[in-house]
Amino acid sequence: MSNLIKLQAGVTSIVTDDAWQIVRLPIVETEVKKQAGKVVLFKLTGAESATAEQIAGTEVPAGKVLLPLSVWLARKAEFAARVAVGEIGVWLETHELVETLAENQADLNVFPVIAVFIERFADGRAYSTGALLRSRFGFKNELRAFGDVLRDQLFFLKRCGYDAYDIRADRSAEDALASLKDFSEPYQGATVIEQPVWRRYARG
Repeated sequence: MSNLIKLQAGVTSIVTDDAWQIVRLPIVETEVKKQAGKVVLFKLTGAESATAEQIAGTEVPAGKVLLPLSVWLARKAEFAARVAVGEIGVWLETHELVETLAENQADLNVFPVIAVFIERFADGRAYSTGALLRSRFGFKNELRAFGDVLRDQLFFLKRCGYDAYDIRADRSAEDALASLKDFSEPYQGATVIEQPVWRRYARG
């Protein structure tokens, strides 16, 4: 059973049939990148984390797929026809810039889904990525978080514009679903509710 939660027409539901396949880069046995310090360095600086060999060797199945940003950038001409019929979405790692995607695709709404991979729940960059996609770049379709996605994150991911959440496989989607109602009235403005509470309600 899928652990995907989606918000649809203002109603929250658990979707058990996820039509999208997430395409991963081939694993490369490179000892240097296995050293903890090196991995942290290239992730934080935004240096390319995919090699040309990985990108070329990524197998893309038929049907609806979410491509790594690096694969889509390098092979976009190959997938143009599938983008046109709504079969291609993209996913970003938290160190990858939304601006890089926007610079290479003027209208982000050609993608039915944009997803952000959260490698570790403590990485707050996913929130900024979601807010930028919604507010600055006008993305209106499904914005999905996947990876190390836990119950405590959902309410805040929603506030930043996410409307789909692929809960970590070892956690309960039903329990996570309840967290979207943890707070009845957010105090600050955000992507989904722009005005702060003191502007939403008249004081008597």
